[in-house]
Amino acid sequence: MSKCESCANYEFDVEYGFNSCMVSLDEDEMQKFLTGNNDECPYYRSDDEYEIARKQ
Repeated sequence: MSKCESCANYEFDVEYGFNSCMVSLDEDEMQKFLTGNNDECPYYRSDDEYEIARKQ
């Protein structure tokens, strides 16, 4: 599983029929996303709802 697949911003787009990043990326960020060089995405948010609860 890629890091994008576990991100809360990576959602299914009904209009296009596939998953995509819902954050408005600038040109440089989009280039990194399309080439797969997005290891340190500044917009990454875990999609795990229980992540905070496990830390308590």
